[in-house]
Amino acid sequence: MKKLNLLFCFMAFVLSAHAQEKLLGSWKGKLEVGPGLRIVMHVNKSADGVLSASFDSPDQHAKGIPFSTVRINGDSLILYMDKIDGGYNGKLSDAEHLAGEWSQKGRSMALNLSKGDIEPDTALKRPQTPVPPFSYRSIDTVYYNADKSQQFGATLTMPMGNGPFPALVLITGSGLQNRDEEIMGHKPFAVLADFLTKRGFAVLRVDDRTMGKSTGDVKNATSADFAKDVSVSVDFLKRIKEVDKKKMGLLGHSEGGMIAPMVANSRKDISFIILMAGVGEKVIDLMSDQNEMVMLSYGFDSATVQAYKPLYHSIISLIASSKPEDDLKPQISELVATWRKDKDSAILIKFLGSTDKVADTNYVNLFAKMNENKWSHYFYAYNPEKELRNLHCKVLAINGSRDIQVKASTNLAGIKKNLAKSKSPAYEVKELAGLNHLFQTCKKCTVAEYQELSETISPTALETIGDWLDKNVK
Repeated sequence: MKKLNLLFCFMAFVLSAHAQEKLLGSWKGKLEVGPGLRIVMHVNKSADGVLSASFDSPDQHAKGIPFSTVRINGDSLILYMDKIDGGYNGKLSDAEHLAGEWSQKGRSMALNLSKGDIEPDTALKRPQTPVPPFSYRSIDTVYYNADKSQQFGATLTMPMGNGPFPALVLITGSGLQNRDEEIMGHKPFAVLADFLTKRGFAVLRVDDRTMGKSTGDVKNATSADFAKDVSVSVDFLKRIKEVDKKKMGLLGHSEGGMIAPMVANSRKDISFIILMAGVGEKVIDLMSDQNEMVMLSYGFDSATVQAYKPLYHSIISLIASSKPEDDLKPQISELVATWRKDKDSAILIKFLGSTDKVADTNYVNLFAKMNENKWSHYFYAYNPEKELRNLHCKVLAINGSRDIQVKASTNLAGIKKNLAKSKSPAYEVKELAGLNHLFQTCKKCTVAEYQELSETISPTALETIGDWLDKNVK
């Protein structure tokens, strides 16, 4: 009997080792998000048998991001990363293909991979990205929060001379991004910093938590935690002798434009803020509009979109009114069951993946996990009214008229209505014609077009910001 067990263990070891060998190497695929994000997984084994893995996202110019946990179980590959609270779970369908699922912060989607690496891209044309030598000082730096538990990596750009210079901190939008707010080969914050520094401003741009040289907990963080990070950056800026302490401000893009008022209201030393597609209405309404506009941009007909919109809005409204510890599966299931009753098979397949009610479970689980995620729950429950009405600094709010992520008409109307009831000594709310969410001059004005355009930020947007600062801050 012992010999049989020994033989079985030996055979299991051989089979496991063989499976491991099949799963080692590079695997490539594409996440169907927006225009599609290419993903490459690299699975390796050291000489002493220790497994490791990392992934590249070429379209986001991210490379060699390590997974914290790597397991091979038979023909299955399980990868997990603490910083995104997610990873990849796939199984060999044959020697050259993995069928699996990518998950991140409670959301999951299919990701099938094939053996091999992605060919290097030819250089994307990004003529606005600044390159040295610069006509100003550019200083890469690291600083810490009060108890030294968190590190921040940043770049400070300042005009030549002794100052004092008016100064601002740039705040990135949703998702983890580096100090340049890099997306699809574009570096919007590098372009902004270059433009503003040449106009006489000191500019601090900062890596988000776990990106670049910054550290910090991401899994349990909300927008309120990111606001505290920004406040640490303002404190750092105040220590720079060339900075004019009476003329410090914030510029936030997208979620960063939601965070900027929060920071301004928590301090007495912020004299101005700039909101680039910042939040001006309840997030549940903003996201409902975004969902509609993005689907239309992908070619969904209006009738189909309108058929789905009530379900989406009712679910995110439920999340917004709940607590992260609440189990929402029964309530979401009821909402889905009620919604599906009068829908034809084409609608059900498009939004649930199947006419079979088993598909409902996956859909329900997806939204239930979103409620459990602290960032998602906080974000969906957010109403900017209080923060906007409490502002006591100068404000510029701009939105692109062709933005399909933050609807300009309703969003700017919300900002204007609330600023009218604030203590802001001066504010301007402006819609910029023909610009998308990144403030590019767009043609198709889809998310996919962000990458296709060589323009990073429209000169119109840059001049609007620069002229307002010259008038209201300098």
